[in-house]
Amino acid sequence: MTAYLSVSDVGIVFTSEKGSFRALDHVNLDIAKGEFVSIIGHSGCGKSTILNIVAGLLQATEGGVLLEDREVDSPGPDRAVVFQNHSLLPWLSVYDNVRLAVDKVHKATKSKVERHDWIMHNLHLVRMVEAKEKRPAEISGGMKQRVGIARALAMEPKVLLLDEPFGALDALTRAHLQDSLMEIHRSLGNTVMMITHDVDEAVLLSDRIVMMGNGPAASIGQILAVDIPRPRRRVELADDPTYNHCRAEVLRFLHGHATHQAA
Repeated sequence: MTAYLSVSDVGIVFTSEKGSFRALDHVNLDIAKGEFVSIIGHSGCGKSTILNIVAGLLQATEGGVLLEDREVDSPGPDRAVVFQNHSLLPWLSVYDNVRLAVDKVHKATKSKVERHDWIMHNLHLVRMVEAKEKRPAEISGGMKQRVGIARALAMEPKVLLLDEPFGALDALTRAHLQDSLMEIHRSLGNTVMMITHDVDEAVLLSDRIVMMGNGPAASIGQILAVDIPRPRRRVELADDPTYNHCRAEVLRFLHGHATHQAA
């Protein structure tokens, strides 16, 4: 596998008045272009810390991140982040929330008409065209996350970073958005790193699942390839032996580390 995104020997130490705390230690991960990788583990295992280092929001104490052989040392439009909190500006419409990102990234390369068309294209991808004039307070939580994803995609990032984007949603809305994300990934072929606590979500969406050991000084415990052909349909996967094997492997890993942590 050729590394498109490379996390190389990353460690990070946080310092406070109470002393130093090593959150990550010797984390190594190579992700290919177009690959969908999920990171899963118990709370406090450093999942979001890894994502924030890749996003450039945190600086590693040791090691580093390369994207297309260029060092990542600050935030940039080549890496778009969607958090569990949608972070939409409440006084702007759905359209204008996406337009902010498009104007920021594409003002020098696209005309006003082209930027409008691009906004509409990305709203269409997440099925939010009909709600484009509504403000965040007028739409549901799932719709807000759709807008957040549209805004991220409109930046045309090289890597889409998702930090538990569906964690606060009800099960049905979550399932619909997972299906939408699979459609978008199949259509665009974009590179995705997703943080999740949900085993079924990880197996359904991912090409590989990265399982983190417990902190402090957390590192990668196991990486599981999910060899299930795409497109994937959740109802058909219920009795799929590969799906159930992958699900069992992740559960076994998580349960083992939960027992170890409690001891």
